[in-house]
Amino acid sequence: MLEVNGLRKKFGRKPALRGISFTVSRGEVFGLLGHNGAGKSTALGIILGMVKPNAGQARIEGISVQKHRSAALRRAGAIFESPSFYDYLSGWDNLRVLMTYSGGFDARAAREIVAQVGLSERIRSKVGAYSHGMRQRLALAQALLPEPRVLLLDEPTNGLDPEGIKWFRDFVLRLRAERGMTVLFNSHLLPEVEQMCDRVAIIRQGRLVYEGDLAGIADERVLLRIDAGPPDRVVGVLRELGGEDLGDGRTAFPAGTDPAEVARRVVTAGADLRELSPARRSLEDLYLEMTNPAES
Repeated sequence: MLEVNGLRKKFGRKPALRGISFTVSRGEVFGLLGHNGAGKSTALGIILGMVKPNAGQARIEGISVQKHRSAALRRAGAIFESPSFYDYLSGWDNLRVLMTYSGGFDARAAREIVAQVGLSERIRSKVGAYSHGMRQRLALAQALLPEPRVLLLDEPTNGLDPEGIKWFRDFVLRLRAERGMTVLFNSHLLPEVEQMCDRVAIIRQGRLVYEGDLAGIADERVLLRIDAGPPDRVVGVLRELGGEDLGDGRTAFPAGTDPAEVARRVVTAGADLRELSPARRSLEDLYLEMTNPAES
């Protein structure tokens, strides 16, 4: 559904993207990750035809955004950067005006989308009185009105409270389940990405440093969460077993390590073992590995 091939972009002499390539399959929720300034928004701007690349191109359903922008973008809806609305107009009038700019306003379809995003009761109120969460829902309604096949979301949950974040996550996942929507999700909120996305790409200083399934981030080693003490009776035992302290109470052991043997050795050393349970490598672990300059 979405292809990004060899994107390069410089602003002045500063490279923003250095040959980024990735693909997003139909019905997939794909996360684009990176520090502020890594190049995520530049990549999304190129996909939307708002930024001209120095090299490379983006395709939506096989249509080049750079060569046939209007035809390509008819297949996409987007929330990019901070959505802007006319504060003195109602939410309804904003949708009517903005959709007229891009090809026409269907009132029946608009009422359905407004109901889906939960704005029916306030859609006739002036946008100037909207909360941040309501503005984001209005932006989502605008993005969905053209009935897109691809939804491009640039930090859509920034500034939302936990309830708003959960609503947004559930809504996007429902779009995928019910409509087969393809979603590119640009965010720095790793727990949200981990709950929403099938695959991720990580950008560091304009370079793609990882692309793959979230299921593929699992560590081949045996990861255990261990709570035992005193430390002087535990550290040496874990080191003898090849354990590596990962922080957050987790220790990684060589593949094939038997957790029962770890427990036996800790207890035999005279330590009090309060917890020993399986742990897992997280998206945060992978992200920090891939974006830590010390690792490059």
